[in-house]
Amino acid sequence: MSTPSSNVPGPSAAAWPTDRPSLTIGVLTKNEAHHIEACLRSAAFADQVIVIDSGSTDNTVALAQAWGAEVHLYPDWQGFAVQRTRLLSHARGDYLFYLDADEVITPALQAQIEAAVRSGERAIWAIEWSVVAYGRELKYFLSQSRLDRMFRRDMLERYEGVVHEHAVLKPQAEPVPRHAFKARLLHYSRETVRGSLEKLTQYAMLGAAKRAQAGKRGGVLRGMASAFAIFLRLYVFRLGFLGGGPGFLFCFFIALECFFRYAALYYDRDSLSQSVGR
Repeated sequence: MSTPSSNVPGPSAAAWPTDRPSLTIGVLTKNEAHHIEACLRSAAFADQVIVIDSGSTDNTVALAQAWGAEVHLYPDWQGFAVQRTRLLSHARGDYLFYLDADEVITPALQAQIEAAVRSGERAIWAIEWSVVAYGRELKYFLSQSRLDRMFRRDMLERYEGVVHEHAVLKPQAEPVPRHAFKARLLHYSRETVRGSLEKLTQYAMLGAAKRAQAGKRGGVLRGMASAFAIFLRLYVFRLGFLGGGPGFLFCFFIALECFFRYAALYYDRDSLSQSVGR
């Protein structure tokens, strides 16, 4: 592990609250200048805000510093799980909430996070997204899944996984309670067609690499079947059609990722190990 460059320090230990549990919010970044201010503004209520940057070439780091975040530079990209584990090593709060750079915590969700922290409970909290795509919030779109995002920090050991990484907990004496916040996290998933095309390549190849490691097979027909199934589920059964044009584009690009994932798994199989890096 490389030694990080540490910039604006977080609150000193003496300034931290002693009469209540504390909260760290951590963000991973790489060239997120267009998102980072809104993200960090929404996280400003935390006792410590950490940014782990993966080698931005825009002004992401400067903007994060200006917002008072504690910034650590790890440009030797080894995957999302490694970066989240590195973030864990810098966290000092009793609770740790992982926030992505293209996400915003709403006031309603902030209130629920603060209430959970005040409870002092040893538990895991999941979030659901409210997707914002191409300038429009897809209010009626049903979130695909719940994602574990807040933990008692001393429960976490590390993160694992190339894509869709997951937390590995330390051995627990008792079963860990799991909760879900009712208020949703705003996720600015796709803002432009150009950006969606760039993301298409990244996530299709990461997904193909993950499946290649698991020994799965690819192919055009398998990709078409997967793409059709996911589009039907998102656009029809999860009400993507109620989002108009933005809803269609959002669902269609995810379906394209599914198709090219299996196409690459077949045609690019020998080179997929190189796709684990960015």
